[in-house]
Amino acid sequence: MSQVLSLCVQQEVQLRFLCPHDLDEVKRLCAEWFPIEYPDTWYNDITSNPRFYSLAATHRARIIGLIVAEIKPRSKLNKEDADILASYYGPSVQVAYILSLGVVGDFRRNGIASLLLDSLLSFLTSKEGYDCKAVYLHVLATNSVALRFYEHRNFKPHSFLPYYYSIQGKPRDGFSYVLYVNGGQPPWSIVDYISHCGKMLTKMQPCALPKHMYHAIRSIINRFLFGSSQQENASHVS
Repeated sequence: MSQVLSLCVQQEVQLRFLCPHDLDEVKRLCAEWFPIEYPDTWYNDITSNPRFYSLAATHRARIIGLIVAEIKPRSKLNKEDADILASYYGPSVQVAYILSLGVVGDFRRNGIASLLLDSLLSFLTSKEGYDCKAVYLHVLATNSVALRFYEHRNFKPHSFLPYYYSIQGKPRDGFSYVLYVNGGQPPWSIVDYISHCGKMLTKMQPCALPKHMYHAIRSIINRFLFGSSQQENASHVS
Protein backbone atom coordinates (compact mmCIF):
# COMPACT_ATOMS: atom_id res chain seq x y z
CA MET A 1 0.00 0.00 0.00
CA SER A 2 2.80 2.43 0.90
CA GLN A 3 4.55 1.74 -2.42
CA VAL A 4 1.32 2.53 -4.29
CA LEU A 5 0.96 5.77 -2.32
CA SER A 6 4.58 6.72 -3.04
CA LEU A 7 4.07 6.16 -6.76
CA CYS A 8 0.87 8.22 -6.78
CA VAL A 9 2.55 11.10 -4.95
CA GLN A 10 5.60 11.05 -7.23
CA GLN A 11 3.36 11.17 -10.32
CA GLU A 12 1.83 14.40 -9.03
CA VAL A 13 5.15 16.00 -8.09
CA GLN A 14 6.75 18.57 -10.37
CA LEU A 15 10.29 19.92 -10.20
CA ARG A 16 11.27 23.52 -10.83
CA PHE A 17 14.07 25.86 -9.88
CA LEU A 18 13.61 28.34 -7.06
CA CYS A 19 13.03 32.00 -7.86
CA PRO A 20 13.00 35.19 -5.74
CA HIS A 21 9.23 34.86 -5.35
CA ASP A 22 9.86 31.70 -3.24
CA LEU A 23 12.05 33.42 -0.66
CA ASP A 24 9.53 33.70 2.18
CA GLU A 25 8.21 30.17 1.74
CA VAL A 26 11.71 28.68 1.59
CA LYS A 27 12.72 30.61 4.71
CA ARG A 28 9.71 29.21 6.59
CA LEU A 29 10.40 25.62 5.46
CA CYS A 30 14.09 25.75 6.37
CA ALA A 31 13.20 27.10 9.82
CA GLU A 32 10.95 24.05 10.29
CA TRP A 33 13.39 21.47 8.93
CA PHE A 34 16.84 22.52 10.11
CA PRO A 35 18.24 23.52 13.50
CA ILE A 36 20.60 26.03 11.89
CA GLU A 37 19.60 29.67 11.44
CA TYR A 38 20.62 30.95 8.01
CA PRO A 39 21.17 34.67 7.31
CA ASP A 40 18.86 36.55 4.93
CA THR A 41 21.70 36.86 2.42
CA TRP A 42 21.78 33.06 2.15
CA TYR A 43 18.11 32.92 1.18
CA ASN A 44 18.62 35.73 -1.33
CA ASP A 45 21.50 33.81 -2.92
CA ILE A 46 19.82 30.42 -3.21
CA THR A 47 16.70 31.91 -4.82
CA SER A 48 18.48 34.15 -7.33
CA ASN A 49 22.21 33.38 -7.76
CA PRO A 50 22.89 30.97 -10.69
CA ARG A 51 25.91 29.41 -8.98
CA PHE A 52 23.44 27.54 -6.75
CA TYR A 53 21.52 24.52 -7.99
CA SER A 54 18.28 25.22 -6.11
CA LEU A 55 15.51 22.82 -7.05
CA ALA A 56 12.04 22.59 -5.55
CA ALA A 57 9.64 19.66 -5.61
CA THR A 58 6.06 20.92 -5.76
CA HIS A 59 2.74 19.18 -5.23
CA ARG A 60 -0.28 21.10 -6.52
CA ALA A 61 1.82 24.28 -6.63
CA ARG A 62 2.98 23.86 -3.01
CA ILE A 63 6.70 23.42 -2.28
CA ILE A 64 7.06 20.07 -0.48
CA GLY A 65 10.81 19.58 -0.80
CA LEU A 66 13.97 21.24 -1.98
CA ILE A 67 17.64 20.61 -2.58
CA VAL A 68 20.25 23.35 -2.66
CA ALA A 69 23.81 22.76 -3.85
CA GLU A 70 26.63 25.20 -4.48
CA ILE A 71 28.83 24.37 -7.45
CA LYS A 72 32.25 25.91 -7.01
CA PRO A 73 35.91 25.46 -7.94
CA ARG A 74 38.16 23.41 -5.72
CA SER A 75 40.08 26.56 -4.78
CA LYS A 76 37.00 27.77 -2.87
CA LEU A 77 36.84 24.77 -0.54
CA ASN A 78 36.96 25.48 3.17
CA LYS A 79 39.97 24.25 5.14
CA GLU A 80 38.16 21.24 6.60
CA ASP A 81 37.19 20.06 3.11
CA ALA A 82 40.40 20.88 1.23
CA ASP A 83 41.49 17.22 1.06
CA ILE A 84 38.33 15.85 -0.55
CA LEU A 85 39.99 15.46 -3.96
CA ALA A 86 43.32 13.94 -4.96
CA SER A 87 46.13 16.51 -5.05
CA TYR A 88 46.67 16.26 -8.80
CA TYR A 89 43.36 18.02 -9.55
CA GLY A 90 43.81 21.68 -10.41
CA PRO A 91 42.21 24.58 -8.51
CA SER A 92 39.60 25.15 -11.23
CA VAL A 93 38.13 21.64 -11.01
CA GLN A 94 34.62 21.88 -9.65
CA VAL A 95 32.89 20.30 -6.67
CA ALA A 96 29.27 20.42 -5.55
CA TYR A 97 28.38 21.12 -1.93
CA ILE A 98 24.89 20.09 -0.83
CA LEU A 99 23.82 22.83 1.57
CA SER A 100 20.34 21.52 2.28
CA LEU A 101 17.95 18.73 1.36
CA GLY A 102 14.55 18.64 3.06
CA VAL A 103 11.01 17.36 2.60
CA VAL A 104 7.76 18.40 4.28
CA GLY A 105 6.82 15.92 7.02
CA ASP A 106 3.56 14.73 5.40
CA PHE A 107 5.43 13.80 2.21
CA ARG A 108 8.42 11.98 3.66
CA ARG A 109 9.03 8.31 2.82
CA ASN A 110 7.56 8.87 -0.63
CA GLY A 111 10.86 9.08 -2.49
CA ILE A 112 10.86 12.87 -2.78
CA ALA A 113 14.36 13.30 -1.32
CA SER A 114 15.71 10.65 -3.70
CA LEU A 115 13.98 12.36 -6.62
CA LEU A 116 15.64 15.67 -5.76
CA LEU A 117 19.07 14.11 -5.22
CA ASP A 118 18.79 12.12 -8.46
CA SER A 119 18.02 15.33 -10.34
CA LEU A 120 21.15 16.99 -8.95
CA LEU A 121 23.34 13.99 -9.75
CA SER A 122 21.86 13.71 -13.22
CA PHE A 123 22.81 17.33 -13.90
CA LEU A 124 26.32 16.91 -12.47
CA THR A 125 27.01 13.82 -14.57
CA SER A 126 25.71 15.39 -17.78
CA LYS A 127 27.97 17.04 -20.35
CA GLU A 128 27.28 20.42 -18.76
CA GLY A 129 28.47 19.34 -15.33
CA TYR A 130 31.25 16.93 -16.28
CA ASP A 131 33.98 19.10 -14.75
CA CYS A 132 32.52 18.38 -11.31
CA LYS A 133 34.44 15.55 -9.63
CA ALA A 134 32.88 15.29 -6.17
CA VAL A 135 29.60 15.92 -4.37
CA TYR A 136 29.91 16.44 -0.62
CA LEU A 137 27.95 17.57 2.40
CA HIS A 138 28.09 18.06 6.15
CA VAL A 139 25.65 16.37 8.49
CA LEU A 140 25.04 16.27 12.23
CA ALA A 141 26.61 13.18 13.77
CA THR A 142 23.31 12.47 15.56
CA ASN A 143 21.15 12.69 12.42
CA SER A 144 20.86 8.94 11.88
CA VAL A 145 18.10 9.29 9.26
CA ALA A 146 20.26 11.50 7.04
CA LEU A 147 23.31 9.29 7.57
CA ARG A 148 21.41 6.19 6.45
CA PHE A 149 19.94 8.05 3.47
CA TYR A 150 23.30 9.21 2.12
CA GLU A 151 25.06 5.92 2.84
CA HIS A 152 22.29 4.11 0.96
CA ARG A 153 23.03 6.43 -1.99
CA ASN A 154 26.74 5.43 -1.94
CA PHE A 155 28.07 8.55 -0.21
CA LYS A 156 31.10 7.64 1.89
CA PRO A 157 32.15 9.20 5.21
CA HIS A 158 35.15 11.44 4.64
CA SER A 159 35.99 12.99 8.00
CA PHE A 160 34.73 13.49 11.53
CA LEU A 161 34.17 17.15 12.42
CA PRO A 162 34.21 17.67 16.19
CA TYR A 163 32.20 20.67 17.41
CA TYR A 164 31.48 21.65 13.81
CA TYR A 165 27.95 22.93 14.49
CA SER A 166 26.57 25.34 17.03
CA ILE A 167 22.95 24.40 17.78
CA GLN A 168 21.18 26.72 20.19
CA GLY A 169 24.54 27.82 21.52
CA LYS A 170 25.82 24.27 22.10
CA PRO A 171 28.64 22.68 20.05
CA ARG A 172 27.65 19.58 18.11
CA ASP A 173 29.76 17.09 16.16
CA GLY A 174 29.35 16.45 12.47
CA PHE A 175 30.56 14.32 9.59
CA SER A 176 31.44 15.11 6.02
CA TYR A 177 30.28 12.69 3.33
CA VAL A 178 31.40 12.56 -0.29
CA LEU A 179 30.37 10.91 -3.54
CA TYR A 180 32.88 10.93 -6.40
CA VAL A 181 31.46 11.50 -9.88
CA ASN A 182 32.81 11.81 -13.42
CA GLY A 183 35.95 9.84 -12.57
CA GLY A 184 36.83 11.91 -9.50
CA GLN A 185 39.26 10.34 -7.05
CA PRO A 186 40.00 10.84 -3.33
CA PRO A 187 43.50 11.69 -2.10
CA TRP A 188 45.87 8.76 -1.74
CA SER A 189 46.46 7.29 1.68
CA ILE A 190 49.82 5.85 2.76
CA VAL A 191 48.43 2.41 1.90
CA ASP A 192 47.66 3.61 -1.64
CA TYR A 193 51.22 4.87 -2.09
CA ILE A 194 52.75 1.63 -0.79
CA SER A 195 50.41 -0.44 -2.94
CA HIS A 196 51.35 1.64 -6.00
CA CYS A 197 55.04 1.12 -5.26
CA GLY A 198 54.41 -2.62 -4.99
CA LYS A 199 52.70 -2.70 -8.38
CA MET A 200 55.53 -0.72 -9.98
CA LEU A 201 58.11 -3.03 -8.42
CA THR A 202 56.25 -6.07 -9.75
CA LYS A 203 56.45 -4.65 -13.28
CA MET A 204 60.20 -4.19 -12.96
CA GLN A 205 62.52 -6.98 -13.95
CA PRO A 206 64.28 -8.33 -10.85
CA CYS A 207 67.55 -7.81 -12.67
CA ALA A 208 66.91 -4.04 -12.64
CA LEU A 209 67.90 -4.10 -8.96
CA PRO A 210 70.35 -6.23 -7.03
CA LYS A 211 68.50 -9.46 -6.19
CA HIS A 212 68.80 -9.04 -2.42
CA MET A 213 67.54 -5.45 -2.60
CA TYR A 214 64.59 -6.41 -4.81
CA HIS A 215 63.44 -9.13 -2.39
CA ALA A 216 64.02 -6.93 0.67
CA ILE A 217 61.79 -4.19 -0.76
CA ARG A 218 59.12 -6.72 -1.73
CA SER A 219 59.20 -8.15 1.78
CA ILE A 220 58.74 -4.71 3.40
CA ILE A 221 55.82 -3.84 1.12
CA ASN A 222 54.10 -7.19 1.71
CA ARG A 223 54.47 -6.90 5.48
CA PHE A 224 53.01 -3.38 5.42
CA LEU A 225 50.06 -4.27 3.19
CA PHE A 226 49.18 -7.71 4.52
CA GLY A 227 50.95 -8.35 7.79
CA SER A 228 48.71 -6.32 10.12
CA SER A 229 45.45 -7.54 8.53
CA GLN A 230 46.57 -11.15 8.72
CA GLN A 231 47.42 -10.77 12.40
CA GLU A 232 44.09 -9.08 13.08
CA ASN A 233 42.16 -11.83 11.30
CA ALA A 234 44.04 -14.46 13.26
CA SER A 235 43.13 -12.85 16.56
CA HIS A 236 39.43 -13.42 15.83
CA VAL A 237 39.82 -17.16 15.27
CA SER A 238 38.82 -19.21 18.32
